[in-house]
Amino acid sequence: MSGPAGSGALSRSMQIHKHVVKTDRGVVAAQHRQAAEAGAEVLRAGGDAVDAAVACGFVCGVLEPWISGPAGGGAAMHWRADTGQAHALNFGMRAPAGLRIGDFPLSGQGIAGDLFPWQRVVDDRNVIGARAVAVPAMVDGLELPHKRWGRLPWADLLAPAIAHARRGMEIDWYAALIIASATRDLARDPDAAAMFLADGQWPRPFAWTALASDRIDQSRMADSLDSLARDGAGALHGGDLGAAMAQDVRDKGGYLTVQDLAENRATFLTPLAVPYRDALFHVMPGLTAGPTFARALDHLADVAFTTPDEAAPAHARALFSAYADRLATMGHDGEDPQAPGCTTHFSVVDRDGNMVAHTQTLLSIFGARVVSPATGFLMNNGIMWFDPEQRQPNSLAPGAPCLMNVCPALGAVGGKRFALGASGGRRIVGAVVQIASFLADFDMDLGAAFRQPRIDVSGGAGITADAALPPAVMDALGAIAQVTLARRTLLPYPFACPAGVLDDGTHRYGMTETMTAWGDAVAETDMPGDALTEAVQKA
Repeated sequence: MSGPAGSGALSRSMQIHKHVVKTDRGVVAAQHRQAAEAGAEVLRAGGDAVDAAVACGFVCGVLEPWISGPAGGGAAMHWRADTGQAHALNFGMRAPAGLRIGDFPLSGQGIAGDLFPWQRVVDDRNVIGARAVAVPAMVDGLELPHKRWGRLPWADLLAPAIAHARRGMEIDWYAALIIASATRDLARDPDAAAMFLADGQWPRPFAWTALASDRIDQSRMADSLDSLARDGAGALHGGDLGAAMAQDVRDKGGYLTVQDLAENRATFLTPLAVPYRDALFHVMPGLTAGPTFARALDHLADVAFTTPDEAAPAHARALFSAYADRLATMGHDGEDPQAPGCTTHFSVVDRDGNMVAHTQTLLSIFGARVVSPATGFLMNNGIMWFDPEQRQPNSLAPGAPCLMNVCPALGAVGGKRFALGASGGRRIVGAVVQIASFLADFDMDLGAAFRQPRIDVSGGAGITADAALPPAVMDALGAIAQVTLARRTLLPYPFACPAGVLDDGTHRYGMTETMTAWGDAVAETDMPGDALTEAVQKA
């Protein structure tokens, strides 16, 4: 067993807490407080959970531009209380049809240093730059359910994001650290450098003591969002906005075309139903982490444990097995018997009990580190999802769908219904599996389930374990694999960052990962009632 990972200089006596938000109305739990506020205000204005998701999703794209946005993709689970049905929505990315495999030769320099253990490509072309850009569908992933269930006008729901973009994202200490971590890569692209870096080359400063702060100029993004507010997803998928974005990507050496954008649209699918003891879960099918979630719970179903701490070794074995199945079989050329980090996740429940578990992503932090100057959108690097080595289950291929790590989930047990998900790349499914188990196996409330120490096995042969777990549990984990201890910290995150909501029939609850500096749950009863009106006027 190795010692605690991370800086030894960090305080060990400091404690950080978040409380569970409780309400008799609706609640939004998101990785950015102001995005959750936008969604909660929509609920207060009489909106459906899908209306709140639209507002929250677009604000996330403005205020967490390095994690998600209109040039990204993802997946969502929708629960409709009136019909008692779950719906799976895939708005994932795919490789452009004109992608050339020969443009991604292996360098022979070992394993790539980003999110996945692929062989390294020459110049990291599958990670950084315009060739790494896949075909997005995030905007359609918000519009399609809105067309089906939305109550409020589409344009009004984009107004909060437009207003935030007009003001420009504020640079606080957290934003400054995120930008500083990617300064070298951002400097490669003149448009990314102009948007995110000081004088086009330096990390943005922030004041340690002053209240005033710097802001990113997102005026071009605001104009593009205004176009989406007027014309909907069609502006991007076959319209002038998409044509301008595609031209920008091609001018920088990528492959994206108007036809690619027109053909990659969000799709409703039949969800995977996953019975587990007395609970029932619904997750995404296909090239997501949903089938991996299902396999992990299948491994756990016949294992007995009496406490959450004792469950950790069982969770480890189940997740090791599920990950092995995923890596061996899943991909656009592989066979998955159950299906035909940087990321953001938010969960919504409205006063009627409708739910949304929504995950959207650019994949890596700052995606391809390329900005489309015509739109102001930061582009994804979805090509990195593919294995650049050929003849593998998930090998890179023109037009192929990406194998995503997203795992939005719906669950029901003991009269409670909940929506969960997380950000964190390959760590996502492990977090969602464990929180689902805590809720189903131990009747935990949402706060206890989120605070319970977790493990992660997504890094290969070893186990990363929360240092708060008891020594006896550490010993049991050590009998399975090499254990590295890690403390939950504000940055970096050794584990995934979940966000969830729960409905017990009387009250509704929301919670986000304790260590997300911006993450919060906001109830519609917490909103003053005029924020949406103000945003519409400002936009």
